[in-house]
Amino acid sequence: MNRPAGITGRTCFLAWLTCPVVLLCSASHAMAAEVSYDHGFVSFDDAPLEEPLAFPDWFKLSFLDLREDIEEVREAGKQGLIVYFGQKYCAYCKQFLEGDLEAEDIQAYLRGHFDIIGIDIHGDRTVTDLEGRELTENALAIRDRTNFTPSVIFYNTAGEEVLRLRGYYPPYRFRAALEYVADAHYKEENYRQYLARADVPLVFEPGDLIDEPLFMPGPYMLDRTVRPGERPLVVFFEQGNCHACDVLHTGPLQDPEIMLRLEQMENVQLPFWSDTRVITPSGERLTAKQWAERLGLFYTPTLIFFDRNGREIMRVDSVVQFYRLRNVLDYILSGGYREYPTFQRWRARRSPMLLE
Repeated sequence: MNRPAGITGRTCFLAWLTCPVVLLCSASHAMAAEVSYDHGFVSFDDAPLEEPLAFPDWFKLSFLDLREDIEEVREAGKQGLIVYFGQKYCAYCKQFLEGDLEAEDIQAYLRGHFDIIGIDIHGDRTVTDLEGRELTENALAIRDRTNFTPSVIFYNTAGEEVLRLRGYYPPYRFRAALEYVADAHYKEENYRQYLARADVPLVFEPGDLIDEPLFMPGPYMLDRTVRPGERPLVVFFEQGNCHACDVLHTGPLQDPEIMLRLEQMENVQLPFWSDTRVITPSGERLTAKQWAERLGLFYTPTLIFFDRNGREIMRVDSVVQFYRLRNVLDYILSGGYREYPTFQRWRARRSPMLLE
């Protein structure tokens, strides 16, 4: 497929088509809201904010004992607890708090079915986890490998983690997550299966993908168990008719700074739902579809980074723009992942302001 000249109205409409068919508002209202929002989302600046964010005043006032919070959820007859991990100067958090959570239907549904508490990933308040262990907000974020903010963890009324979203997702995806947990679909299927079943069917042909000169051609023999790779590997899982994929290719992947960094890696593009044969970095022989399913992927584009020995370093499976992607590439190329347990800790060491 030739590179698109820009993000068109048709592209935005196709993005809306992939929302779950069971929505909290009427289809016509949802389409208008999502198309309008897509245009706003494409242009938001993901550099750190100048003014700090605060948790919304309707978040639950909690003593940060998750066992008590779960008990109060049960007593209120709700379906679960949401733990939100954020940070003060995060542009993606601002989009989530002021975009997703200020949508009237999303907020009403969330507050009717869940309690939500806020965690500052750089904070020092004491949290008691579901096993009764006490640790700081910062230590909890590191333990739960919170590489990206916003991140949310959904717990059911038994205190079991049933879904985790790492990073920012546009409103229609967050609506789907709320419904997936509130209606207990996790008892029957994983989130990937739920989205595949709920989404409007589309036909994805190999030619639908947007090619880039940096992508390695097949056959995809990515095994690194016998002989280490010369460079880190990044695998782009994508699909056709994908608005977020279009944004990645027409935005960050057109930036010279991003391209300079990617040229220092091995880059592979795989169609998310295809039968393209792959030998994975761990030596397994799978199709791209089987590998994506085994990895639990449910969002495109997803970028998965592997070290020279084929171990996964991290993945970017949510909305990503220039500033975040550039930092992720620096984290990988500098070897920062060897010293710091999470991307956020590495980034905070480079930018002390983020700890304030």
